[in-house]
Amino acid sequence: MRTVRRPGSYVCGIDSAMDVVGGKWKGLILWALHQRPHRFGELRRELPGVSEKVLTSQLLELESDGIVARTAYDEVPPRVEYSLTPLGESLNEALLPLGEWGREHILGQVPGR
Repeated sequence: MRTVRRPGSYVCGIDSAMDVVGGKWKGLILWALHQRPHRFGELRRELPGVSEKVLTSQLLELESDGIVARTAYDEVPPRVEYSLTPLGESLNEALLPLGEWGREHILGQVPGR
């Protein structure tokens, strides 16, 4: 994991965590990779509306932060898969309560129903 992220100093832990997961697509990428490893095209299909450029950028940032692992297989045609690292798994666990809050308070879905 890189030690100096983006410019500026952090005020608290939430500030630093949001620096890692901030952006429209990172949370959805984490959710998709929590299910199973994905190839780039699979991620793109699973996240309608994301451009190839933005998905590439977000994956590179998550990889640089140690959240996502990129595995290239020596095959013809070439195959690359993205998966969560142990750090990424722990981040997803930390985000679970936030997702539950959103389902209950924003989407109006009552837990257990």
